[in-house]
Amino acid sequence: MNTRRPLIICYLAIVLAVLVILMGGWTRIMDAGLGCPDWPGCFGQMTAPISAAHIAEAQQNFAGVEVDAAKGWLEMIHRYMASTLGLLILLLAVIAWQKRRESGYPVGLSLFLLVLVVCQGVFGMWTVTLKLLPPVVSGHLLGGLLTLTMLILLAGKLRQSAKPAKVVSGRWIMRLAVLVLFMQILLGGWTSANYAGWACTHWLSCVEGQRTELDFRSGFSLSFDIDQNHQGGTLSQPARAAIQMTHRVGALVVMATMFLAGALALRNSASRTPALILFTLLIVQIFMGGANVVYGVPTWLAWLHHVGAVSLLLCLLWLKARYESEVHYE
Repeated sequence: MNTRRPLIICYLAIVLAVLVILMGGWTRIMDAGLGCPDWPGCFGQMTAPISAAHIAEAQQNFAGVEVDAAKGWLEMIHRYMASTLGLLILLLAVIAWQKRRESGYPVGLSLFLLVLVVCQGVFGMWTVTLKLLPPVVSGHLLGGLLTLTMLILLAGKLRQSAKPAKVVSGRWIMRLAVLVLFMQILLGGWTSANYAGWACTHWLSCVEGQRTELDFRSGFSLSFDIDQNHQGGTLSQPARAAIQMTHRVGALVVMATMFLAGALALRNSASRTPALILFTLLIVQIFMGGANVVYGVPTWLAWLHHVGAVSLLLCLLWLKARYESEVHYE
């Protein structure tokens, strides 16, 4: 079975998916999610306004909306990249349909990716039209992570399509680690979408020397108020504090699960390197999380924390693949 062409396209899509996720994080951190108040264009055009005449026209046509050309371009570049990724996934689906009669070709996964990226486009639209509604923003992040993970899984299946399946010992630990990390990144997205990163100012407790009220019910309520602009956050301080403290507890769960998966992988030479890199990334990520609290979530550090989360996911998926390729029962 010739899988060279779809494999190259899949690798390109993986790289682009990583860039789209990182760009999406930067867009969110820079408060540029509503840099373009309409969709799919920007102030009625397919490019963000840059000249004085275009800015004046945008202000006239969208009264009451701030026109920030820098934020508009940031949002549009993110959309251009996401659209290109969608085209690559569409191409993979077309190739899969052409090869649907070839035994072992991952047709179902390729078509699932196409459905997933279409859903991502819809969530991208809702992110703007529903004015950064937190459940939509978090769902959009989850879709991006799933897209990246499914692309990596597709690449693995394309590489190993001619090889027999293996029954892996300890595979459930690796899968649990991936699931826990997914949930923690999603929780981080919920923290960011609700602007809860600033809710607690002490690295261990929430507010040093004070008893902090935590409103978990409001903090994790899936409110769908579509008439309100959610930029800047709408939750009370106790609700945001509850989100922030839950994210910290999640970090402890991730740490324990990652060390369990890494310790298991250290037993095998093929997965030892990714396990050591995973440990290093995990320690750095924990320190960056604490530094964000201490220094008040500066933009550059918040984005590096986002980069660290994506790096952890990539490393864990690499570790999982290397471990499963070496450890199995014959």
